[in-house]
Amino acid sequence: MKVVMINGSPHKNGSTAEALREVGHGLTDGGAESELLHIGAEVVPGCRGCFACRTLQRCVIDDCVNRAAEILRHADGMIVASPVYFSSPTGTLISFLDRLYAAHGEVLVGKPFGSLTAARRGGTTIALTVLNQYALVGEQPIIPSCYWCMVHGSTPEEVRADAEGMRIAYTLGKRMAEYTQRLC
Repeated sequence: MKVVMINGSPHKNGSTAEALREVGHGLTDGGAESELLHIGAEVVPGCRGCFACRTLQRCVIDDCVNRAAEILRHADGMIVASPVYFSSPTGTLISFLDRLYAAHGEVLVGKPFGSLTAARRGGTTIALTVLNQYALVGEQPIIPSCYWCMVHGSTPEEVRADAEGMRIAYTLGKRMAEYTQRLC
């Protein structure tokens, strides 16, 4: 079983990455392998609404979105994580997901989906809801954890100190591994 984790943070080793490391431990302990895609530092233009993807079966903007779709085609599940910026996932991640689901949605249908947000304090629930909407429109089962999938802290050290958040992140990985094994 292979699960792709997508980091929407521009900080490769920031709070979101720290939470995803813990998700990765849960995946490993659950018997799944994982691959991390760090798209947060990429330049990802928004969807143009040109609908060319409907005939081309790929986005006309040839960047990390098309490359990620090819990786996801061979994955058994996906977990999307973002820091919270003004009660929302990062703009880069939203542009990425808009184009991924528009151009490559058929690749994602039925694949289990997990989401996680990281914030200093607030906005996590709204950002989590935004991420989960992609799974709902993409016909993907949303994998639960033992509580809302969010961690709190401005730095990786603060996130590690969020014991409940780390337990939630770990459990998300473990549940994702269990669900992907059941579905395959």
